[in-house]
Amino acid sequence: MLEISRKWQKEWYSQGIFEGKIDDGKPKFFITVPYPYVQGPPHIGHGRTFTISDIVARLKRMQGYNVLFPIAWHITGTPIQSVADRISKGDSEIKSLYEWYVGIYIKDKEEVSRVIESFKDPWNIAKFFAGHYEEDLKMLGPSMDFTRQFTTGDPEYSSFIIWQYYKLRELGFIARGKHSVLFAPAEGQAVGEHDIRGGDEINIEMLEFNLVKFRWGDKYLVAATFRPETIFGATNIWVNPAAAYVEARVNGETWIVSKQAAWKLSYQDKEVKVIRELRGRELLGVQAINPVTGALLYVLPASFVDDDTGTGIVYSVPAHAPFDYVALMDLARIDDEFGRIARAISPVGIIRVEGYGEWPAADIVGRMGIHSQEERGKLEEATKAIYRDEYYSGVMRDNTPFPGVKVSEAKERVIQLLREKGAWDVMYETEPRLIYTRGGNRVIVAVIRDQWFLNYGHPEWKPRIREALESMKIIPSSYRVNFESTVNWLGMRPCARKRGLGTRLPWDNEWIIESLSDSTIYMAFYTVARHVKEGEASKVLSELASKVIDSNGSDEDSLRKLLSFYDYVFLGEGQPLILPEVARRAREEFSYWYPVDQRHSGIDLIGNHLSFFIAHHAAIFPREMWPRSITLNNFVIRNGQKMSRSLGNVLPLREAVGSYPPDMVRLYVAYEADLENLLDWKDKEVDVVLSRLMTFWRVANEIISMPAESMSEHKPSLPSEWLLNKVDKALLSAPSLIDGMRIREYVLDSFFNMLNAVEVYMELKDGLPESKAVLREFLRRWLVLLSPLMPHLTEELWHRLGNSSMLSLERWIVPAREPSDAAERAVGVVFKTIDDARELLRIKGKARAIHVYVGPSDELYDLMRSISSKMAERKDVGAIIRELTGDPRFSSVKQRIPDLARRMINGQLPRDVVDREVEVSAFNYFKPVMERRLGVDVVIHDALNPGSDLGGKAKAALPGRPSIFIE
Repeated sequence: MLEISRKWQKEWYSQGIFEGKIDDGKPKFFITVPYPYVQGPPHIGHGRTFTISDIVARLKRMQGYNVLFPIAWHITGTPIQSVADRISKGDSEIKSLYEWYVGIYIKDKEEVSRVIESFKDPWNIAKFFAGHYEEDLKMLGPSMDFTRQFTTGDPEYSSFIIWQYYKLRELGFIARGKHSVLFAPAEGQAVGEHDIRGGDEINIEMLEFNLVKFRWGDKYLVAATFRPETIFGATNIWVNPAAAYVEARVNGETWIVSKQAAWKLSYQDKEVKVIRELRGRELLGVQAINPVTGALLYVLPASFVDDDTGTGIVYSVPAHAPFDYVALMDLARIDDEFGRIARAISPVGIIRVEGYGEWPAADIVGRMGIHSQEERGKLEEATKAIYRDEYYSGVMRDNTPFPGVKVSEAKERVIQLLREKGAWDVMYETEPRLIYTRGGNRVIVAVIRDQWFLNYGHPEWKPRIREALESMKIIPSSYRVNFESTVNWLGMRPCARKRGLGTRLPWDNEWIIESLSDSTIYMAFYTVARHVKEGEASKVLSELASKVIDSNGSDEDSLRKLLSFYDYVFLGEGQPLILPEVARRAREEFSYWYPVDQRHSGIDLIGNHLSFFIAHHAAIFPREMWPRSITLNNFVIRNGQKMSRSLGNVLPLREAVGSYPPDMVRLYVAYEADLENLLDWKDKEVDVVLSRLMTFWRVANEIISMPAESMSEHKPSLPSEWLLNKVDKALLSAPSLIDGMRIREYVLDSFFNMLNAVEVYMELKDGLPESKAVLREFLRRWLVLLSPLMPHLTEELWHRLGNSSMLSLERWIVPAREPSDAAERAVGVVFKTIDDARELLRIKGKARAIHVYVGPSDELYDLMRSISSKMAERKDVGAIIRELTGDPRFSSVKQRIPDLARRMINGQLPRDVVDREVEVSAFNYFKPVMERRLGVDVVIHDALNPGSDLGGKAKAALPGRPSIFIE
């Protein structure tokens, strides 16, 4: 199978059958996936995304659409630069990882070492993996147009990005100023998700702490809190006695904070000068003044205080903070100076909330059975519950300046009060707290001046983003809320860095446009890539881009020429000052292919790339060019665990499609889970799927070996009608299933259920004179049905069946008539009866024979159809019974009407019954199947003429529910 797959891949790609070309006689369909970041090889997770999108592309092509499904390579940003830096520093961890990566492609260890040595230059990393990525991808067999590929480091691409950023600047959507950003001090620059280790997998937030200053002589103990409204209930101050603190001058004041906090604050637009270092224990026992109550508060020890969170100083509100309450109780049990102080402290309740007493923290600690501040998990859960209940439902008590005021409103009033007293400030932290760049450097929050931002919150931009999102399909629809949430919080976002690969900001070339900001409208570049990357066009655009960047945008002539070219190509505005013929062809192609009809991606990109994709299209392009849909799939894990190099369970795509037939890989990732669910690559289950694929291959080739016969020579029997109707129904339903991204249902219907059906039919074929003709016709239709899913094997079988055309380019079969489901329903009754008989055999044990009584009177069939019809009219059971009891057609069976009606409404009897003759015929035809499944002789009795009525079962038979006697 591997050889067959390689054979057809070579045919497809060498003949260029998937290359998108303008054809005004066909409707177009433009589908894209995120271009992969090529800092390493693709894994099976990428394989899932590529397979799902390819199933869509192949179906659309067979439906008569002119499909464009391109690919390119993302190399810009800091990830590749960070790898190069770590290799240059001799980092053994990264070297080991890349020995494994490179070893996937090169087996000679000395050559691997030479390649890794070359990776000190980041461009060599990009070139190496981009080349191999294409090879790996082609081994999966996607119907992609590889002629349009580019890298984000290409000079022609830079010319396009220059145009994009001048458009954004012209619209007023780019700003420069002071803002809080994720920042790597060791690298001296702001960072984004692509720059952070695991950034695509974790949700990173910037948290704002309120700082409250407690005066201690001429100094301030500065505490950090999310809940400044609780200051009125403060009873003491906590520090960690073992932690490192500093006394530092901060903006002209002397602050006591943790050493870590001083370091972070120095990056948050504050002048920080450390005077001396001290340990937390040196602060114990001192008293500082509450800035709003004037009370003197002791500094006490608490192990829960983290010196790397906030300022490392916490003011204690034991009535409302579970950590504080438990820490105070812990300390009170110790017989020393601080224990005596703790025992003298009484919590002060300041918030009234339903369901809690005066001290809510004590209540929840008691309910949850928390006994020590070391029970961090429980304490964090309790803290979240208290915060939620008090913030949304609580009101301030009378012992505060804001009696009766909601907590949610009091918070801002307290902040204003603290501001007026000069006792408030702000500090930012990351969540999760400990995050690192791909280069291994700590990431914190910094307040940056002169940073370039995209202002997604601009009042003229945000409404357009929302409008674009509302106009799009999001599938699965459950993810729409994730997009809406992202759009709601999107505001100022850094768009440039000072290191890494990429296009320099054309008017300020010290900055490089970052990797989530240069990858938002590149789908438009696909449409023109072949034109701008050729000959004279490539030379001219590359030179203009270089001149604009080198001159910081002051080379007005070069800038004007470059902008005029892309304004014409993408917006149809003005006339190009350069390359008029190239511009005309590019404009024609862009106008033909755009907008993007479907963007398929993993869900990890909702919070950044996919939302930016929507935003930038809404900013730059007219509404008719906005993307039409985004479809998504979840992650892939392996054998129940997240794939990780440390666990040794990462499955490179090349290994998967090199060890298994590519169509097996495609089959597994398409079937194993619905798109919104995690897909678990379980090695044992993979072998089960492979076994079914081998059965498919054997059955298909057995059918092909049968002599060709004409369908017209024989009237199809019921089993033949059943089989052909089954494939026709699947051909009719598959397009809507695939369009709705119900891919798993499509695979279940088209492969697994169909394979089961043809195996059953093969058991009957010797008794059916038309079986050879039916099976060959069935296979012809089945191969079309499976082609989007399993293109390699179906292409081979298509040709073995005697066809000379490419199946990948064949038209989808639309059955000439609506398939009848009578045969399928009748066969369904047979298999339901097999299940019932199997259960009876389990209870009774051994049997000599099974007698099945099928086909009672036509009157009963008519009655059950009438009941079903009344049910469809939404009539209640009483009305149904009354109407039918008075119907003269059912006079001989009217005593059975109440029981049958109730059983049908309760689902105990089928609602849809076929004609008596069809049902009897199905049992007679499928008798051999029943005997094989049950392992015992089966006798089929016509219930109207049973011959022998064992146990009176003939009278018990009902339409769609034969009766069974075990002999």
